[in-house]
Amino acid sequence: MSAGRFFTPSEVARHCSEDDAWVSALGKVLNLTPLIKKYPGTLSLPLIRAAGTDISHWYDVATGDIRRCVDPTTGLQTYYQPNGRFVHVPTLQPDSTVDHEYDIPWWCDPQYVHGELTKHPRRVRIINTLNQHEVTLEVCMEETLTEIQERYKAYNAHAASYTWKRHDSTTRDLDMTKTLDENGIPDESDEFVELGLPNDYYIPAIHVYFNFDLTVG
Repeated sequence: MSAGRFFTPSEVARHCSEDDAWVSALGKVLNLTPLIKKYPGTLSLPLIRAAGTDISHWYDVATGDIRRCVDPTTGLQTYYQPNGRFVHVPTLQPDSTVDHEYDIPWWCDPQYVHGELTKHPRRVRIINTLNQHEVTLEVCMEETLTEIQERYKAYNAHAASYTWKRHDSTTRDLDMTKTLDENGIPDESDEFVELGLPNDYYIPAIHVYFNFDLTVG
């Protein structure tokens, strides 16, 4: 997967185990699975407990580093460790068992960045005019329709063989290189909430028309 891909909070939440551990932090999605495999044991437990959640509160927003605090026992400055000491946090006393063979700590290391957290997830209905099958997808506001089409492939392997159209005042072809908003399909969920309505009071629909081309993918 490209590090430029966007993910929803619910997608991050599904990766919540020792063998599949994602977190989000300051708008980035991190895959900590290889880190946990490299450092099995006590120091990985705080990361496993945090898997599937947003840990932005661990960070100093101004520096992008983990927040600093004063250890109540020694009075020495250390890193904020809400779930206990974790990988790459230095000890307050010399400890020859600690691994120092890394260039930068994991929270600053781009190799663990798996993508970006969407600024706002939204939902859209995809209606297949060939068989009237309908599916509601949770997508990222930043995604183009081509990227949303990739999500739709989980429900229709021939997704690329359809023309995507919008029925509003007219029926019009949609630009697959643009986002929903850029295609004139706004997200009105916040407005519904302000009016005291459920945020899913209305979910916009896209109608897909088969092109008589059985190209899979």
